[in-house]
Amino acid sequence: MSNEEEFFDAVTGLDSDESYEGVSEASFKDAMVFDGSSQKNNGSVPQENGIKKHRTSLPTPMYSRNTISVWSILKKCIGLELSKITMPIAFNEPLSFLQRITEYMEHTYLINRACSLSDSIERMQAVAAFAVSAVASQWDRTGKPFNPLLGETYELTREEQGFRLVSEQVSHHPPVSAFHAESLAGDFVFHGSIYPKLKFWGKNVEAEPKGTITLELLKHNEAYTWSNPFCCVHNVILGKLWIEQYGTVEIVNHSTGDKCVLNFKPGGMFYKELHKVEGYIQDKSKKKHCVIYGKWTECMWSVDAQAYEAHKKSEKKGDTKKQRNEEQEGADNDDADDMPEVQETVSVVPGSTLLWRIDPRPAHSAEMYNFTNFAMSLNELDPGMEAILAPTDCRFRPDIRAMENGNMDEASQEKERLEEKQRTSRKERAKNEEEWSTRWFQMGTNPYTGSQGWLYTGGYFNRNYQDLPNIY
Repeated sequence: MSNEEEFFDAVTGLDSDESYEGVSEASFKDAMVFDGSSQKNNGSVPQENGIKKHRTSLPTPMYSRNTISVWSILKKCIGLELSKITMPIAFNEPLSFLQRITEYMEHTYLINRACSLSDSIERMQAVAAFAVSAVASQWDRTGKPFNPLLGETYELTREEQGFRLVSEQVSHHPPVSAFHAESLAGDFVFHGSIYPKLKFWGKNVEAEPKGTITLELLKHNEAYTWSNPFCCVHNVILGKLWIEQYGTVEIVNHSTGDKCVLNFKPGGMFYKELHKVEGYIQDKSKKKHCVIYGKWTECMWSVDAQAYEAHKKSEKKGDTKKQRNEEQEGADNDDADDMPEVQETVSVVPGSTLLWRIDPRPAHSAEMYNFTNFAMSLNELDPGMEAILAPTDCRFRPDIRAMENGNMDEASQEKERLEEKQRTSRKERAKNEEEWSTRWFQMGTNPYTGSQGWLYTGGYFNRNYQDLPNIY
């Protein structure tokens, strides 16, 4: 095996690349959806008031990472892209990256709210809240999701939330994951293709966002696009791991010209700004209608711009003396980035409207890779699903399943076997001069941004999986 081949079968990242597509009519017509409630006759799927109950924990707690030296792996990689570095499986979490991006859908109710609103500025508020909520699950999630195999897929249908989603790993070099989610009622389509890019900078790992995400509200004939913020994991060598997100996110309504500009703030001195998000909504004439503020780990609010500025001025008056005292007490630490103390909750400006508040995580989340309740259920495999899911679905990946069950040696062996099988298949295609063909997505142009990305071609939920590759 060449070093290059070993490098490329390694790490995935967290962010988003080119997106795509107008609505495919086929996507709303391609037949039956897996509904957990349809399995109720065999008595094996828990029900509550007719709604499928999802699991609330993993089979076993997470594996301790304390005995593994990351420095021995990363010391030669400062400034390099981490998709070229193989990491021990103990630094993974038992989810595929395809499942990780499905967590964008945890707060789908915000999209449904946007669909129900008649005012475009109020719709933008709901879309902005959704854009922030889509990255909220990354809080304290320091484990790396498994790199999807070429041709790997994932589907999720949530009747209670009103959506279904399908994703596919459409490229391996570079790694690109395409996803397409749609309302079961035909109200929206949400899609993108994700090209993660991670870099190691001595003590920290930075995920660079690339490309755009597209949300279409079909009833209003509107399309919104945006890119995710940068994400940084601190202290990968020494100290306690912690995460911050930073950068400017610009959400554009391509139908009305409305725009929301959100600033995800870096922690700054003494981490006063850690997790804070602040921005505004303006119309096509650049008139500011409101300010949006909060924390991506907690909640988002909207308020009149003048009221917000007056509140900020009153806050600053009491901050100057306090800051001088803190500066005298502060000290540099060359070994690790200080773990920030938990900051006080968001200071709510009088007259504000709550847009979104994060759901509390389960009490045992810290023992379960800091998963949310939503994430906890993404790899569950209920009786009856095996006969319906595509054989390429990542619920069938033996390495992820073994890790979830606490069998770390088996997980590591299976991961190595799958990667070697993928390399062998790639060599065979090269020998026979064959090109890889994607099954559910094709390259196309996003009609709103003009950028290239992967379009859902429809047909996945027809359940015709006869010609899918044997990747596991």
